[in-house]
Amino acid sequence: MSSSRAITGYAATIFLSSALLLVLEIVAGRLIAPFVGVSLYTWTAVIGVILAGLSIGNWLGGVWADRGAANRAVGWTLVASSISCGLIPLLLAWVAPAIQSSTFSLLSASLLLVLSLFLLPALLLGVVTPMLTTLSLRLSDRTGHIVGMMHALAALGSILGTFAAGYWLIPAFGSRNVVMGTGTVLFLLGLPLLRKANPVLPATAASLGLLLLVTADQLDAWKDPCDSESSFFCIRVAEEDWAIPPGKLRSLVLDHLMHGSNHETEPTLLVAPYLQVMDELVQHRFGDQPGLRFFFVGGGAYTQPRSALARHADAEVTVAELDPLVTKTARERLFVDTNGMEIHHSDARSVLSRLHDRKFEVIEGDAFHDIAVPYHLVTQEFAQLVSDRLAPGGLYSLNLVDAFPDGKLVRALVKTLKQVFPNVQVWLDSLPSEPSRVTYVLSAGNRPFPEVIAARHGLPRSWLDITEPLMASGVSSADIPLLTDDHAPVEQLMAKLFLSSLGR
Repeated sequence: MSSSRAITGYAATIFLSSALLLVLEIVAGRLIAPFVGVSLYTWTAVIGVILAGLSIGNWLGGVWADRGAANRAVGWTLVASSISCGLIPLLLAWVAPAIQSSTFSLLSASLLLVLSLFLLPALLLGVVTPMLTTLSLRLSDRTGHIVGMMHALAALGSILGTFAAGYWLIPAFGSRNVVMGTGTVLFLLGLPLLRKANPVLPATAASLGLLLLVTADQLDAWKDPCDSESSFFCIRVAEEDWAIPPGKLRSLVLDHLMHGSNHETEPTLLVAPYLQVMDELVQHRFGDQPGLRFFFVGGGAYTQPRSALARHADAEVTVAELDPLVTKTARERLFVDTNGMEIHHSDARSVLSRLHDRKFEVIEGDAFHDIAVPYHLVTQEFAQLVSDRLAPGGLYSLNLVDAFPDGKLVRALVKTLKQVFPNVQVWLDSLPSEPSRVTYVLSAGNRPFPEVIAARHGLPRSWLDITEPLMASGVSSADIPLLTDDHAPVEQLMAKLFLSSLGR
């Protein structure tokens, strides 16, 4: 083989192996999401572990290359990385349940999951680039050209892998199939470099890979926990029989969080207390006022928009739901008829900004996914946008997961909303007897509600206005920041949930 042809082959291998490593990095976030959710901390764990493995692999690859490693060593490294991909679903099936049943914090659980699944593949793929770059330098005296080209191809491959995984591979094929495909391509990449090896050895490696696939299949490790997978979520639907009123109850699960539950025949039945109080606030404020205009920040299971249309037949309902597949799931499996709804598959803040000539009596926020908070929806600038879109006497309500009693994020949000709205209140259906994570509901408008809200419809419940004791708890309010587009440290404010078992 000519030197130029060999260098071209090495360059192509570097490009593809780098692309596949970034495919694994993006897949990592999706694979762990059903167990630990998605947040800044989970993505920090993913990126940090992949970079750590890559760095160690780069160093080992350089050492190995200096000791005379040749094509065969690179080939076996690629085959080993292929086998390590086959181990990922098996390890996930074993490790994830153990971590879930532990008392690890979300941060620790995320880090342990990523370490156990992806450190080895990243390390092995990190070996490839320095080894092939060294082999190329042995065939050419253009040192700068070779080193620059190989670095550029590794970067370009990483870019391609990132975009391909996020925009195409995962939504089209699902995370586990992408892992299987990645392992297969890595094995095929290694074969040309093993041409002079004993043919029994590659065949043995292939047999080992097949054995892993069969074992994983027998253990249901390849079974996707998602009913469908979008660019945003692992989407599942859970079903149970509901006694009163009788009928089926279906719930939407996004990643690891149940997002909303819809009764087959009773659209106004709101099972979750936080959804029910948001509806009760509307009833207390507007009663049977005709022609109410609703804007929902997030659709999810479409529980609230469905209930609003059922209770107010002449209402105008506008929904901003980021994920079209979530809407499709709601239509097909969650008893949601979207006729009569104006649905925008876009970011809610962008949609509200575009609707500059519209006013709404009610704006409800349900876009916060577990403890993953879209920071741009909690800032003073967004609150001002909401205020600008509310009709006179309008109501803004939203729900938020945080710690109790010293919920720093909910306190920061109250402080922020008070910069825009004359009245802000925080609601809970009961006060926990010990520290825990809870779902707060906040209401904002130009006049207060009573201190206790009793349910007028649905399940018999009541909710307490806890604003004053909440704001008086913990650190001084002066030390709680205002949330702005320039500075909204939501993860730091929720650190108690990430760094302790409260967040699990």
